[in-house]
Amino acid sequence: MTAARPRFTRTPLSEQAPPSPALPEIARRLAERYLPTPPTPRQAAEPLDGLISTILSQQNTAPITRRQFAGLKAAYPGWEAALADGPDGIEAVLKAAGGGLSRIKADYIWNVLHQLEETRGGLSLKDTRRMNDAEVRALLQSLPGVGMKTASCVLLFDLARPAMPVDTHIWRLARRLELVPGSWNAVKVEQWFDEVLPRSWKGRYTFHVAAIRHGRETCKAQRPLCGECVLRELCPSAGIFLSEAPGR
Repeated sequence: MTAARPRFTRTPLSEQAPPSPALPEIARRLAERYLPTPPTPRQAAEPLDGLISTILSQQNTAPITRRQFAGLKAAYPGWEAALADGPDGIEAVLKAAGGGLSRIKADYIWNVLHQLEETRGGLSLKDTRRMNDAEVRALLQSLPGVGMKTASCVLLFDLARPAMPVDTHIWRLARRLELVPGSWNAVKVEQWFDEVLPRSWKGRYTFHVAAIRHGRETCKAQRPLCGECVLRELCPSAGIFLSEAPGR
């Protein structure tokens, strides 16, 4: 008789890096500074639009993303037309709107449409509004080019679910505040936030948007403005950057 293999269980990330007692205060200050009045949650009429827009946003500025998405909607009366046009046609539309990585994103978009048509018999994600969070995430992450962050963006912004996407700004902020080990990548940091933040759409939406704005405006990758930071006395990194500032 073959002996059963031992089962290995992953230690929750929140146990590997217990949440700082300062985390609620960090969230409060960011909200007060950048988003004191969050919007009312709403679900998108067609979450597939949100998914495609999120794919376009990867390594793109917001204006270019909006321009490319508007170009796709103008070129194709429905996503069925984009599927029929193929990757080359989608690429041409994206190139005309400007922005980089047009071929890669055209391939991603066409392959998403193709897989939805093949596996679900139609080009819509409206039924995800009736699914639970785990079901939606599993479906989205089964699609070509859709990882954790992209799925989380659709959940948060298009389905009003309490997801917590982590971009480069939030990742940088979490490491500088020493909320997580410096060796963790953005995927691991997102999983950690998902474990430690209250499962509330309003709270997670506010933290996500406010933290990104803080990263863009204050906690910049180069020369962070620690002297103006609302988190300065809560941040272990502030003293280092302030001591390195010109004139010191």
